[in-house]
Amino acid sequence: MDRTSPGITRRTVILIVLAGVGVVLLSVLVPIQSLLYGTVLPASFLLGAAICGAPVLSVVLPRVAIALFAAAAFVLPLIASADHDPVWPWPWSVPALIAFAVLVGAVTFLHGWLPGLITLLVNIAGSLVAALLVPSAADPTAMAADLIVASSIAAVAFLVALLVSGRVRIGEELNRERQVSATEQSRRLLVEERTRIARELHDVVAHSMSVIQVQASTAKYRVPGLADEATAEFDDIAATARASLVEMRRLLGVLRTEDQVAELTPQQGIADLPALAESLRRVGADITLQVTDTDGAEVPPSVQIAAFRIVQEGMSNAVRHAPGAPVAVDVRVDDAAVHLRIHNGASRSAGEHGAGHGLRGMLERAELLGGSLSAGPDGEGGWLVVATLPVAVSSEPRTSTPSSPSRPVSTKDRP
Repeated sequence: MDRTSPGITRRTVILIVLAGVGVVLLSVLVPIQSLLYGTVLPASFLLGAAICGAPVLSVVLPRVAIALFAAAAFVLPLIASADHDPVWPWPWSVPALIAFAVLVGAVTFLHGWLPGLITLLVNIAGSLVAALLVPSAADPTAMAADLIVASSIAAVAFLVALLVSGRVRIGEELNRERQVSATEQSRRLLVEERTRIARELHDVVAHSMSVIQVQASTAKYRVPGLADEATAEFDDIAATARASLVEMRRLLGVLRTEDQVAELTPQQGIADLPALAESLRRVGADITLQVTDTDGAEVPPSVQIAAFRIVQEGMSNAVRHAPGAPVAVDVRVDDAAVHLRIHNGASRSAGEHGAGHGLRGMLERAELLGGSLSAGPDGEGGWLVVATLPVAVSSEPRTSTPSSPSRPVSTKDRP
């Protein structure tokens, strides 16, 4: 990752450092070029700015920076005064030589070995041409020494930048590999945990449900003299157990699928609500169900599943917490949303109490579809659940907020 700390990229740091180095070099190069080499001040400043600013420009425009530097580095020694002291380094002054090495290192580090090598060779060739054009500008020995030193320092900068950039790339690749390994490790732990849960469900819950189903199915053969009502009751229990086993097998298939894509049996929808109500009526619940489709709207499968599960949980809560109380379920579908209303009257006998996750799950199902759900006492001893599920499902799931004042839902299934 091209970052040194949150919010600051490596390129930004390099840009700041090169800008600082360029300012320092320019402040030294201009006086030296004007006083020691006799170059007129405007030319010293303009060409010096091109030489010292090229490393900064190379961060974003490497080709322009290379061309600008090569042109300025070629012209600057040629316009030096003819009577300047030949002892001074020529064609590379010390600040220009340092800027040359910085440019080669920056281009190589940021853009690869080929642009860096081109920068190195082009400027060495340019200095050689300048020396051939003006052989009398400096002592031949000093000129040769200057060319050798400049070429050597720039070559060292090229090699160092090449090694450092390679080390940085290797470090980044190692970091990416570590991230991939960590992701795979997390995925493996998740798969193991899902497999463990699936195994527990299979060995404990599914086994117990199988026993219930077998006992209920064989009760009329094992127990002589059962009344027809009792036989029908056992048959209902067996059917419910078989349906639960089907759901359990589907759940186990999801848990044991590593890519989280399993072949699922068709999920229940709004059309399955009458069968759900009838199954609860057979156990003595007083349930009235009304389903109204006003516009014949096409309801997406996700909304169908959520509607079924919310009604199922609402009916189950009413039967469990308010046994004997009448339950009225109204489902209305229009072109905008599916509207659910589940109401039960006051309990005729003591039901189950305690904390649960049913209402929280109902709220989450509604909010994941961009809808809303509220649940609470009706003021007359009963309980009312109202939900709205938009038919046009939002593309971005909303965060569940059970404590939101617009959706007063308790974290307990019933008070």
